[in-house]
Amino acid sequence: IRSQEFPSDITIQVGGSSFNLHKLPLASKCGYIRKLVSGANGSRVTHLEITGMPGDAKAFDLVIKFCYGVNFEITADNVAMLRCAAEHLEMTEECKPGNLVGRTEAYLEEVALASLEGAVTALRRAEELLPASDKVQLIGRCIDAIATMTCGDGGHEGLDDVGAPPKPVDDWWADELTALRIDTFQRVMIAMKARGFKGIAMGTMIMLYAQKSLRRLDMNGRERKKMEPRQEHEKRVVLETIVSLLPREKNTMSVSFLSMLLRAAIYLDTSLACRLDLETRMAAQLGQAVLDDLLIPSSSPEGAGTAYDVDAVQRILAGYLENEGEATRLDYNTDDDFASAASPPNDVGPVGKLMESYLAEISSDVNLPVDKFTGLAELIPERARFNEDGMYRAIDIYLKAHPSLGEGERKKVCGVMDCQKLSREACAHAAQNDRLPVQTVVQVLYHEQRRLRVSPALSYRPTPSFNGRERSAPSSEVSRLQRENDELRMELLQMKMRLRDPSGAAPAAAPPLAAGGTRSFPTSGKPPLPKK
Repeated sequence: IRSQEFPSDITIQVGGSSFNLHKLPLASKCGYIRKLVSGANGSRVTHLEITGMPGDAKAFDLVIKFCYGVNFEITADNVAMLRCAAEHLEMTEECKPGNLVGRTEAYLEEVALASLEGAVTALRRAEELLPASDKVQLIGRCIDAIATMTCGDGGHEGLDDVGAPPKPVDDWWADELTALRIDTFQRVMIAMKARGFKGIAMGTMIMLYAQKSLRRLDMNGRERKKMEPRQEHEKRVVLETIVSLLPREKNTMSVSFLSMLLRAAIYLDTSLACRLDLETRMAAQLGQAVLDDLLIPSSSPEGAGTAYDVDAVQRILAGYLENEGEATRLDYNTDDDFASAASPPNDVGPVGKLMESYLAEISSDVNLPVDKFTGLAELIPERARFNEDGMYRAIDIYLKAHPSLGEGERKKVCGVMDCQKLSREACAHAAQNDRLPVQTVVQVLYHEQRRLRVSPALSYRPTPSFNGRERSAPSSEVSRLQRENDELRMELLQMKMRLRDPSGAAPAAAPPLAAGGTRSFPTSGKPPLPKK
C-alpha cells in the first residue's frame, strides 16, 4: 500500500494499532486529517491519534486502501462501517469528487438497501456502530427498507385479508432480526406494523425474539438463582418492551407463550402495568388454556406463601368473565349477523372444568388459606359447573392437606359445592368421607334420596330397537327391586352417619316410607340444612 520510494512522514494511531503513512494521499481525501496537517505548523505534525473512529483499526485500514488507490470490495457487510468512518474523517465530495462518502451512499441506495438480505445485513452491522450510524441516519434507512420490502409495495401485502392464510416468516431474516438490540428491534416492529405487517407474523417474530432473549431464565421452582442487578435490569427492559410490542389482535399469540411471559415478568419483578397487560391477554384466550398455563410460580420465598400465584389466576378468571359478559351483552343488543361474527365461541364449560382442575392442583398446598381457596371457587360461575364432581375432588384434597381446620372453616370450604349436582359415585364417596362436616354429608344424603324418589320416572327412556320398534318397558317387579336396593343402600349410609355423629344424635332422620314402598318428603322441596 505505502510507497517504498518515499519514507513515511506521519504515524497515525487508531485504537491499539499504529500506521506509518504519508500525509499527502491522506490529506487529499480526508478533510479531518487535512485540517490537522495543513497550515504553518502542519509540517511539524508527525504523530496523530484518531479517537472515536467507527470500526476502529479495521475500518481505518480500508480507508487507507481507498486513499492510496488500492482496490477493495464494498459489501453489505462493510458498507455501514465504511460510511460511518467516511463521515468521521470528513471524506466528502467537497474535499474531493468521488470520495468515500459518495461511494458508500451509492452502494447503499443501489445495492444494499435494494434487497431484503442486504438491508438486514447492513442493519446488523450499523447497530454495532451506534451512535455514529444514527448520525448518518443509517439505522432509520435500513429499517424503512426492511419494513417496505417485508410488507410489499405500498404496504398492502401485509394487511390481514379475510380468509387468506398468514404469510410465513422467512427463517433467515427473522433469525437475523432477533439478534438485534431490543431498542432496534422495537423500531423495526413499529415500522413494520405501520406498513400493515400481519399481526400473526409479527407475533411470530416477537415470540422468536423473546425465546432467544429470555431462554436462560430459570423461572420454575421456588429456589431461583438471582442474576446480577445490571443483567436483571437489562432483562426487565427487554421483557417490558416485548410486552408493549405484542399485537392487540386476539389469537395472535398462544396462551402458553403469554403464560411464559407472565412467569418471566413475575420473576424479573417488572412493572405492574406489564403484568396486568399479560393477565388481560390471557383472560381473553382463557378458553384455549391448559392446566400447565395457569401453574405460575409465586414470587414469595419458599415457606412464606403459596407455591403458585393464585391471585394472578383469580384476576385472569375475573377478566375472562368480564369479557364474556361484554360479549353476551353485545350479542343481545345487536342483529344476528353482526353478533355471530363478533361474539366468541361459548367456552365457559371448558373454562369451568379447567378452573376446577386448577383448584384440585393447588389444594394440596399447605400454605393455601381458606379465603383464597373459596374466593377462587366462588368465582367459577354456576353455568360453567354442570356437575360438582370436580369441585368435590378439589375440596376433598384441600381438607386432606389441611387436617387442622376448624369446623367453621370446613363448612366454609364445603359451602362452595352444590350437593345437588354430585354424581351418584361422588355422593357414595362423600357419604363415607370422614373429612366432610356432618351437615354437608346430610345434604348429600338428602339430595341423593330425592334423586332416588324420582329416578324410576327418569330411568326409563324408550329407545328404538334394531327392527325399528320400541323396546318394551322393564317389568314393574324389576323396577321395584331396583328402588328398594337403592333405598337400602341409603339407609346403610345413614346408619354410618349416626355412628359418626359425636353428639350421638341422628343427623337427620330419613323421611318415613309411604305406601307402595316410597318415602315421603317435605312439601317445601328444600333440604333440611342450607347449602352454606
